[in-house]
Amino acid sequence: MIKSMTGFGRGEAKDLERQFTVEVKSVNHRYNDIVVRMPKRLTYLEEQLKNIVKGKIKRGRVEIYITFENIGETDAKISVNAPLAKQYVESLKNIREDLQIIDDISVSLISKFPDVIKVEQKEEDEDATWGCLQEATNKALKMLMEMRMAEGKKLAEDIENRCMYISNIVEHIENKGPQVVLEHKEKLRDRIHELLEDATAIDENRLNMEVALIADKCSITEEIVRLKSHIHQLKKALEENEAIGRKLDFLIQEMNREINTVGSKSNDLEITNYVVDIKSELEKIREQIQNIE
Repeated sequence: MIKSMTGFGRGEAKDLERQFTVEVKSVNHRYNDIVVRMPKRLTYLEEQLKNIVKGKIKRGRVEIYITFENIGETDAKISVNAPLAKQYVESLKNIREDLQIIDDISVSLISKFPDVIKVEQKEEDEDATWGCLQEATNKALKMLMEMRMAEGKKLAEDIENRCMYISNIVEHIENKGPQVVLEHKEKLRDRIHELLEDATAIDENRLNMEVALIADKCSITEEIVRLKSHIHQLKKALEENEAIGRKLDFLIQEMNREINTVGSKSNDLEITNYVVDIKSELEKIREQIQNIE
């Protein structure tokens, strides 16, 4: 089943010490572009996170937003460098006595000096953190993929309906082809009648030869065969369970090329109108394909 490149998913996970909220959104893009926005302290997990996404999404721009909250005991450790603090106090006392300054030496003042109070982060349990983040990410991706598949199903139905419509028009063009040759023959005969006073002087063999040349020049048999083949391949591709966006885009380009050739070869108003209808449908399909993975 084909997948759309547009979707959104959200997942949460927590353990005794941490809680993650992961939001993932994807939009159409020519390549597989993954952007992760996460707390700086967790950037060591970014590559693992991207690998999970790459395993599920082959094409599209994916933006991942991660919110982290510590719900366990504080992960910071505070320590006091008492010997250094005493040195600061002694130095302040000397300054006060030497300069005869009347001032109190307070704890708040001492605590402001460098390295008196140190805040150290507790060592991160990387395995536990990754396990919790992975769980939240998988939940978000599951929701995202369900949305992409649901929209992909609608896109496939629309494309299939348009392919059926195009197939019907191609049948009309194919049936009209031989009639065009006969019409050319009649027009050529009528033109000769206008130019010659004696209509019986028409050389039927020469006329048939000219008509054969016109028929060969205006033949659209090859283009019709290729158009039918491309339509079949396109419909078959819609059943594949892989990224087919680029393949579909190539098929639409080829179908456009063939129908343009049909239009240029056939000097017939009805076929020209059919060509316009097909080109219109192909453009609508092309727009849909831009959002298929």
